[in-house]
Amino acid sequence: MAGLKNISAAFRLRQMARRCSGSLISLPVDLVNTRNILVLLPAGQKELTMIKQFLPEISRVFAGCEIYLLAAPGSQVYGIFPRKGYRIMTPSSDHLTWSGLAKKSYIAALRKNEYDLILDLNLSPQQFMQSILLSFSGAIRIGGCSSLGRPYYNLEIRSKFLRDEKNIYKSIIDMIGQFRANSPARSENNIN
Repeated sequence: MAGLKNISAAFRLRQMARRCSGSLISLPVDLVNTRNILVLLPAGQKELTMIKQFLPEISRVFAGCEIYLLAAPGSQVYGIFPRKGYRIMTPSSDHLTWSGLAKKSYIAALRKNEYDLILDLNLSPQQFMQSILLSFSGAIRIGGCSSLGRPYYNLEIRSKFLRDEKNIYKSIIDMIGQFRANSPARSENNIN
């Protein structure tokens, strides 16, 4: 049955990918103008523990933004992540299709938050998170260089670290921070 669900999910994702028209982004200006950030968390406890260490850095990079953390279905993040300063969401089985993708009603509920930027911290593809990425084609969608590429992301950040997950996460967050810090729009906003 799991094999049939994977086949069904993969078919649906291919259909969604064909219809997904990614918006063009202007770097670094568009990164500075973000207000609502959705961070897609990986499912593994090891990865979640690593990412927890980077939450202060994510908050610093996206200072002044509302940060939402979306855990994979079934993840146990509430015991690991602090609730202060973040909105943590964990989808239940009611939010999933039979094949494990996000339901249209769940996507509609997420859209109410008007995400400007989606940061995917999954280093290997997860079908649920892929369905989220394809549902927000108007947002800046950033991920590490995985096997996804376009149309899932409109900005991929390559790391020189191949297997060192901690340094891969650090590279992604540091690069976004550099883009935001060096933006001419940021300087103009600070002057006014």
